Amino acid sequence: MPIIDRVKYDGPSDVLVWRFPSDNLSWGTQVIVNQAQEALFFKGGKALDVLGPGTHTLRTANIPLLRGLIAAPFGGETPFAAEIFYVNKAVNLDVKWGTNSPIPIQDPKFGVFLPVRAFGQFGIQAQDSRALVTKLSATSPEFTTEQLSNYFRGVLLTRAKDYIAETIVKQKINLLEIAAYLEDMSAGIQGKLAADFAEYGVKLVNFYLNSVDVPEDDDTVVRLKKALADKAELDILGDKYQQKRTLDVMQTAAGNEGGGAGAGMGLGAGLGMGMGMGQMMGNAMGQMNPAASAAAGAAAAGAKFCSQCGKPLVPGAKFCAECGAKLA
Repeated sequence: MPIIDRVKYDGPSDVLVWRFPSDNLSWGTQVIVNQAQEALFFKGGKALDVLGPGTHTLRTANIPLLRGLIAAPFGGETPFAAEIFYVNKAVNLDVKWGTNSPIPIQDPKFGVFLPVRAFGQFGIQAQDSRALVTKLSATSPEFTTEQLSNYFRGVLLTRAKDYIAETIVKQKINLLEIAAYLEDMSAGIQGKLAADFAEYGVKLVNFYLNSVDVPEDDDTVVRLKKALADKAELDILGDKYQQKRTLDVMQTAAGNEGGGAGAGMGLGAGLGMGMGMGQMMGNAMGQMNPAASAAAGAAAAGAKFCSQCGKPLVPGAKFCAECGAKLA
């Protein structure tokens, strides 16, 4: 097999670890490491020397750990077998995460269980190349941020769910008003996850809880929002709320167009409520103007009124008892 005299990797940014496909190296081979990369040498399954950014010519001096496992060179470009893994140490800030199913959490304010979903993103950076390659990527040809996200999905969702539920219950946060707490909750979840990532050579640069919401079409959510809307309307209208509800029922009954007994029942209900409303309005008017109410009662009884002041006259009187005007 041909001996490799130049090793380099220029791949996509979402690849965290990439293994050079050949292990036929020799003393004198050039290893080019780009910025934000490290080249890690393996021999016999052991992680050995690490080279940072730059152009490196393999000598016994710059890879002493590897040299101890192979025969000393006899001059020239002596071949040897070793694996090279490139580790991408650039920061990736756009790793998405989200709950795959709603979390049932009891709202501390209303006492009902609501299905809660959470979504966000986080940033990662390879910090310990040896730990990352030996514990995560192993002998895979490449290891991507998507694979890392899938690997940590279980622990991430467990930590996030537990923290969200615990925070809502302890701080008595209304789920419909939780947006104001997202920043503090993001920092709290990051603190819970940092050690889990660090164990595998990955630094959790940041963590964002972008949204915590409930499905709009869930039956419990729909009924809760309807109840809150009715309560808000009651608070705004006060004593007029019952009158508005009565008018709404009357309008519904009046618009009930149909045939048969059902229509008759709707019409009767509408007439009955209409008479009741008329009585309510009459009583209200009587309370507002007692004099007008008395005049209406007298008119209904056939009484006569003074042409000067308009007051009811005593039957058979020649003068008005109120203004003294002489009567015809």
